[in-house]
Amino acid sequence: MANATLTISSKNYSSWSLRGWLLTKFSGLPFEEVVMPADDPGARAELLLLSPSILVPCLFHDGIKVWDTLAIGEYLNEVRPGARLLPKERAERAHCRAICGEMHSGFAALRSALPMNLKAHFPGFKVWARAQTDIERIVTIWHECLAQYGGPYLFGERTCADAMFAPVVTRFVTYDVKLDADIVAYGERILAMPEMRQWIADAQQEAEEIDELDVEF
Repeated sequence: MANATLTISSKNYSSWSLRGWLLTKFSGLPFEEVVMPADDPGARAELLLLSPSILVPCLFHDGIKVWDTLAIGEYLNEVRPGARLLPKERAERAHCRAICGEMHSGFAALRSALPMNLKAHFPGFKVWARAQTDIERIVTIWHECLAQYGGPYLFGERTCADAMFAPVVTRFVTYDVKLDADIVAYGERILAMPEMRQWIADAQQEAEEIDELDVEF
């Protein structure tokens, strides 16, 4: 039996749950999922960006409770060092931490204008200017990492960075964001990961819908 649990919320809507789940999967730490229903007040507040992501995801391991996605990534890097969630070289680790932190604390316009919704698809979606600025910054980050470290993932092998940006990949697909070939190829690699295929399949089976996140605007 796994001696760890990971509390998450909706697989269709919760980008932070996806990040924490991928980090734990990447680490190889056996765990059991605890899913908060979408109608739970805390989960709903998190999904609608009305509160910080405090309740989910939350990792409980060996009597230790870790919330906040960056903290989960750092903790897993300590207890599962062989998984290399952070790169081996100090300069690369610093770079990885910097872009993970930027994703963690930034891109508010993208979050609000293009909420994660794996079951939806909006061809020709009109992206407003501030969200487009966020998209351009993310594309720059990905180009720089892929060029500097040679791919196929942002730092060569899979790291925290790929888990942190994976929900953005899904947003680009949901909202039909036009991207260049190299960025599309990176997104396809992320979506082809067995972990992502499993998450998306589970999301498709969710019965809960949140009207505020299904509005075509």
